[in-house]
Amino acid sequence: MRLTNWGQQMEATERTFASWDAAELFYRCWIPNKATDKALLLFHRGHEHSGRWQETVDALDLDDVAIFAWDARGHGRSAGDRGAAKSLHDVIKDVDAFARHVSETFRIPIENMIVVAHSLAAVTVTAWIHDYGPPIRAMILATAAFHVKLYIPFAIPALRILRPRFVKSYVKSKMLTHDREQAALYDSDPLIFRKIAVNVLLDLHDTAKRLVADAGAIQTPTLMIGAGKDWVVSLKAQQRFFDRLSSIHKRFEIFPDAYHAIFHETNRRDVIKLVREFVRDCFAKPATVSSLLDADKTGYTAREHEYLKKNGSGRFAAARAGLKVASRLSRGIEIGWRSGFDSGLSLDHVYKNEPSGWSPLGRLIDKSYLNSIGWRGIRQRKKNLNNTLRDLILKVHRENRPVRIFDIAAGAGRYVIETIRDVREIPISATLCDHKEENVEAIRVLADELNVNGAVIARRGDAFDRESLAKIQPRATIGIVSGLYELIPSNEPVLNSLCGLADAIEPDGYLIYTNQPWHPQLKFIAHVLVNREGERWIMRRRTTAEMDELVRVAGFEKIDMEIDEWGMFTVSVARRGR
Repeated sequence: MRLTNWGQQMEATERTFASWDAAELFYRCWIPNKATDKALLLFHRGHEHSGRWQETVDALDLDDVAIFAWDARGHGRSAGDRGAAKSLHDVIKDVDAFARHVSETFRIPIENMIVVAHSLAAVTVTAWIHDYGPPIRAMILATAAFHVKLYIPFAIPALRILRPRFVKSYVKSKMLTHDREQAALYDSDPLIFRKIAVNVLLDLHDTAKRLVADAGAIQTPTLMIGAGKDWVVSLKAQQRFFDRLSSIHKRFEIFPDAYHAIFHETNRRDVIKLVREFVRDCFAKPATVSSLLDADKTGYTAREHEYLKKNGSGRFAAARAGLKVASRLSRGIEIGWRSGFDSGLSLDHVYKNEPSGWSPLGRLIDKSYLNSIGWRGIRQRKKNLNNTLRDLILKVHRENRPVRIFDIAAGAGRYVIETIRDVREIPISATLCDHKEENVEAIRVLADELNVNGAVIARRGDAFDRESLAKIQPRATIGIVSGLYELIPSNEPVLNSLCGLADAIEPDGYLIYTNQPWHPQLKFIAHVLVNREGERWIMRRRTTAEMDELVRVAGFEKIDMEIDEWGMFTVSVARRGR
């Protein structure tokens, strides 16, 4: 049945936007007659498209809120192979690109956006909020696919091994809704694609598992809506995610008799009313974001950090002993024990990614060491740093400004020096600093090896001495701090360093900074590895929102960000205020 006598028929405008990789994605927008600076972004469930939201938009009857709904990559009228994407990571980046597009095109601040995400989209949108830290007003997650019911035993391991390109959804329309008319509309809709790419399904499984485990990193006001008779996703996984959320304002409503397609169920009036009231309530209150400047003392990651300080179990002692033995054979592990696994020399070995050791077995051990998930993430961070720095060099050059680079903790300086080498046609001066003389010498050697020594000055420096940082002349147009703040649990020295960078970078200059919002091996690292000081390498993560707040307080405005597919390491760009 169709909803009647509730809300006016709103006419959708059809548009497209170019996503982060220039893919053309389709979306619909419902713009109220009177000007508004508030937006509701709708993200459809897997297989579907934005046209399926029309009835919901009409029933919401939000006459002072602009509403936007996309066709996800590979769905509906958007570009891409049907039901597919290179990775779920690409779709998460699409979410960020879509929100930015709406904000810039319709002049709606991110702070005035609420998102509604259904099923699979609830995972991609939650990953965006977790990984990118956008200061949106609130999120609404409906029948979130934090655990998909596949029913076949060992389905995920089998799919990882067999790797078919697609699997067809087992879900029939009668398993989605009790409403026969809505089921018939689903069956006859030519834009609904009933297969899903296996790589996306596997990425969904891994990303959802990460988000449930780390839900405490999210503070966004949240409404979750569950279906008591959901054949598609687990209600227990949604409950675990909800229970772990750090959001002060959170609510979980379960409709006990509903199936999965909750916006097309027979009782959808009640669902839509719940959404409408939540949206109205959120927009009626002033936008407030809890400060995270003291997150190093209290809060989710502070508690985790204190826990990591405790002694680990016997298995970590055994792993530590094993790595000690392996250091006699593996070059990378030997460097780690000698100089610290977080040292510039250790990272340079990881960046090179050339297994070496004192026997074929040693090289095999080194290969396994270099292929660990953490080091793969580090190498992807380096690629993102290279790309980001190259793009900024070109941007500053196009602005007819001198390219002056200042890296306050360069390690061996590899990514900066390699990037300078690759854009020889642009005049560049770079000052690369590090507090260890062996790294300063490594910078000089590499600059000479790559024949860019005329562009590079290597010197010792203290990245946390604000007065020293501020003395650099002439002021930089591009400042860099990479892989440093992740090693410092306290926010005070980090903020002091960022303020020093603000003094060292000229107005409208740029800052490239990195962060580690998540890592799957934190316990192993804390209980097995040592840092450059020879102590246990115990790290405190910073959420993206926390790191961005520190950067903002220091006088910068974040304008862009990249993150690896595992959600571990971010590379962000901020502009220095005038």
